[in-house]
Amino acid sequence: NVNEDEPVNLSVPSFFEELGPLLERTPNRVIANYMMWRIHAFSIVFLSEQFRKRQLQYATALSGRQEQEARWKECVDIASGSLAIAVGSLYVRKHFKQDSKAIALDMVHQIRGVFDNILSEVDWMDEVTKKEAKKKLYAMTTHIGYPDEMLDNSKLEEYYRNLDIDSSKYFESFLNMNVFGTDYSFNKLRLPVNKTDWMRHARPAVVNAYYSSIENSIQFPAGILQGHFFHAARPKYMNYGAIGFVIGHEITHGFDDQGRRFDLQGNLLDWWAEDTQKAYLDKAKCIIEQYGNFTDGQTGLNLNGVNTQGENIADNGGVKESYRAYRQWVEKNGPEPKLPGLDYTPEQMFWISAGQTWCAKYRKETLKMRITTGVHSPSQFRVMGTFSNMKDFARDFNCPEGSRMNPVQKCEVW
Repeated sequence: NVNEDEPVNLSVPSFFEELGPLLERTPNRVIANYMMWRIHAFSIVFLSEQFRKRQLQYATALSGRQEQEARWKECVDIASGSLAIAVGSLYVRKHFKQDSKAIALDMVHQIRGVFDNILSEVDWMDEVTKKEAKKKLYAMTTHIGYPDEMLDNSKLEEYYRNLDIDSSKYFESFLNMNVFGTDYSFNKLRLPVNKTDWMRHARPAVVNAYYSSIENSIQFPAGILQGHFFHAARPKYMNYGAIGFVIGHEITHGFDDQGRRFDLQGNLLDWWAEDTQKAYLDKAKCIIEQYGNFTDGQTGLNLNGVNTQGENIADNGGVKESYRAYRQWVEKNGPEPKLPGLDYTPEQMFWISAGQTWCAKYRKETLKMRITTGVHSPSQFRVMGTFSNMKDFARDFNCPEGSRMNPVQKCEVW
């Protein structure tokens, strides 16, 4: 039971402030119809082909998708989403190479050290705030690949003990999985928060990476430690350009427009000196204006520099940190050979590898939705915008000063 004395954390208070008046002026019939629509929208993928075709028409209007996803892909998506821990356990047992974990952890330590150096170099931070920033940097916990508990069958069986699945009852089983997940979350209500709970990092079969401001942690699931992001046998310039870029990106999230508001323990706390905070906002303004002035040729829309500032700050800081880390590796281990058949230097291959990670092709409708609602800039601007701010990129590719990829005015937060 929840009464008026229950403390509630609202991430967007203004939403609820406006929701009350909206409900009061909205006819009951409209509210009822909306509730029924939400139920049907959730259930429509489980209904007959007639309903699924209508759902596809809706998806076409939003994203431009013209055909249903193959049934096997749909089933895999649902299973890996609803049974993420079980699927993840199977995935890492079969596909994840243990040496990847150790190599990636070494890269995290090195790139963290580079960020420490950058904190020492910046001239717009006062010494007290710098000291607190470094404390936060080294308090940042790292989760790579998967938690060891995922290989313990007894722990998996205990976790799924109350889940009832019947292979002959697909829809009921899907509902049971949703109820199971909801109950698991609500059973934690009012209990002390365990920020080291392995369940919080037990979804390894995804190609993504994360920074958690409330944990002050970075996570690199097994799914991203392979493919074109990472391989233990590849040249270092390819790994640093790809997964190194991602590692730097996630570390920098701890000091972007949102992450910087939390302290080393994940508490929402203002630990910045006033003058340093003003200097930071001036730096961030440059990024906001730069990306806000980019126009997408396919849609004719300008990017939203405000909504995307956190990701853009993380991109700029991340690739800079990873490049420096690679140069440190070269100084210690010696230069690497070129790739056979390609007339690019190792440094140029670093940038090519970094840019390749964001190679994408969008439908016009999807791109429009991404620009108007997303927190990430479209892929081409994540590459062109970020690299144009990098002096090292301009030097490695001999870009003339004042050219598109070597503008006179560059933006830099970290």
